[in-house]
Amino acid sequence: MPLAAVAVAVWTVLGQPAAAPATSPQEILALSLGKLVNLIEPATNAEPQTLSATVKVIAADGDVKSLAGHAVEVAFQAPDKLRVAGDVEGRSLVLGRDGQQLWIFAPQKNFGLVGATNVPRFTAEPDSFDTTPLAPVTLPLPKAQLLVLPLLFQVEALPDETVDGVNCHVVRGTPLPQARDALNLPNGTLTLWARETDGLPARLSVANDKNLAVTVEFQKLAVGEPWPEAKWRMNAPADAKVETVALAHLRRFLPAAWSLLTEKISTLGPATGERKVIATEGAGRLEDFDGTKVLFLKGTPEDMGRQQGTLMRKQVRDLVDKVLYGVGVGSSFEKGRWFFGEVEEAQRRITPFIDERYLREMDAMALAANLDKQEVRLANFFPELFHCSGFSVFGRATVDGRMYHGRILDYMRGVGLEPNAVVIVSQPDHGYAWVNISYAGFIGSVTAMNEKHISIGEMGGRGEGNWDGKPMAQLVRDVMEKAATLDEAVDLMRKGPRTCEYYYVISDGNTKRAAGIAATPTTFEVIHPGQAHPRLPHAIPDAVLMSAGDRYEELARRVQAEYGKLDADGARHLMDRPVCMTSNLHSVLFAPETLDFWVANADAKNVASACRFTHYNLAELLGHVPATGVAPAATAAK
Repeated sequence: MPLAAVAVAVWTVLGQPAAAPATSPQEILALSLGKLVNLIEPATNAEPQTLSATVKVIAADGDVKSLAGHAVEVAFQAPDKLRVAGDVEGRSLVLGRDGQQLWIFAPQKNFGLVGATNVPRFTAEPDSFDTTPLAPVTLPLPKAQLLVLPLLFQVEALPDETVDGVNCHVVRGTPLPQARDALNLPNGTLTLWARETDGLPARLSVANDKNLAVTVEFQKLAVGEPWPEAKWRMNAPADAKVETVALAHLRRFLPAAWSLLTEKISTLGPATGERKVIATEGAGRLEDFDGTKVLFLKGTPEDMGRQQGTLMRKQVRDLVDKVLYGVGVGSSFEKGRWFFGEVEEAQRRITPFIDERYLREMDAMALAANLDKQEVRLANFFPELFHCSGFSVFGRATVDGRMYHGRILDYMRGVGLEPNAVVIVSQPDHGYAWVNISYAGFIGSVTAMNEKHISIGEMGGRGEGNWDGKPMAQLVRDVMEKAATLDEAVDLMRKGPRTCEYYYVISDGNTKRAAGIAATPTTFEVIHPGQAHPRLPHAIPDAVLMSAGDRYEELARRVQAEYGKLDADGARHLMDRPVCMTSNLHSVLFAPETLDFWVANADAKNVASACRFTHYNLAELLGHVPATGVAPAATAAK
């Protein structure tokens, strides 16, 4: 059927007088869809109406399974008025749009944010205004295409049902092949419960062949006269703390938060040993190593920043969006304080202590990834919040006396780090080569080993707010690029200057020596192998164990039980639950004597320590370049 004829048929259905109710399944579907379409995008001369309902997800499976049971109150009036209220992880949030203004209010914290275009995005850049106007709310497809949809479906009638106290006609449709081709629709089914009284949807179910199924119910659905202007405003209590912030930050929060809710990270299959180059940029390259990403950086700070920003542009941008605008802005409503205000103040205080070379590298990365340099600098502050466990065992504790250094990174899973995991091999023009178990966009480190057989892992403590010092992640990088011995590493840590409270395990594969460090800006303690400490009461010879509470007790118990029998496999199992937490992002085992290391990253279902450990060797990574599969740098951004 020609498209024009279909459109005429649909308009005929929608134009029927009220006395002639829809009877065929296609007419029911067309009437219900047409009413919604005309509420969202009314005709030019039509008076807008306010649509309100409680939208509840009564069933969900596949990629959106986590949405089951959630409900939000929604009100909308074309073209640019919206109000959404609901709970996010047990906390209430109300979001609103009133013309060119966005606002968000957290009732439990009595805290709100109002977006404005006359506020700079970054305090370090007073002229960083984003005056881009908010576009009207529009339909996901052109109006004409949506109105055509009912006649491009094979529709059947099902028995009537009662939903929310109202009798409903029920129809089920599947898109015809020409609809899937023309409109790029997935293969699946749509089931609609349309209210007999007015044709509006009472329930809608969608399922496709791509692991998605969701059923939503429109409770208390009403269409009426336009709401008064006052109802679209925040209307916070007089004693509420309300801050006016850059509109651009709130605009980016919403898609970033949704991305975090729906993200899926696949489980790695069995190791195959395959290694190939994905793309190159100057002396840098990105490899696929057994299903994982390995990034090679080499040269000046500008070279390495450009290489990472180009080769991992998509991942760097994704991480910045999720860390700053998803998790960062979202944390404002948990704390009752504006995230950017706090993180920019912390950044202002630590910047004088940051090596100028690192700033140059961050800025070059931002330029290559098409981000503002402040975004990359602020995102690089994020590792200051990590919390973890670690150990080093050697000598009498292991088989053949080999040294194993385990590092467990426990932090928030689901904040956007997992899909951007990468092993980074750096060869700076000044300093030792080293490997960083990291995430795209970060130039500092919390888990690393250098070519001089020094490995390190960090554990976060308290002291948030003590920012007048060198950032922890860049202090760790200093150790990697400047320390060839355990003593040199400890001395660099001691000199600082340091921020907050952190704990470290450092191992030296050359001498089979290790040390634990407990450090604040003003205190510095070294814990030697076999030494007890008030917080670490188990003195185990040839072992340094750093953790807390029950996790420390279990780690000590495991080491004592396997003492003298630990090999690489046994050392990896020391990191299993409950030594690692449910927030376990990555687990790494270093064998600094031989420069071997094993890395596991969390996926959508499992903590890192329950995932596949991939084996690498730093010497081999530095010495061998695969000869096949080389691609232009642009390929990496796709």
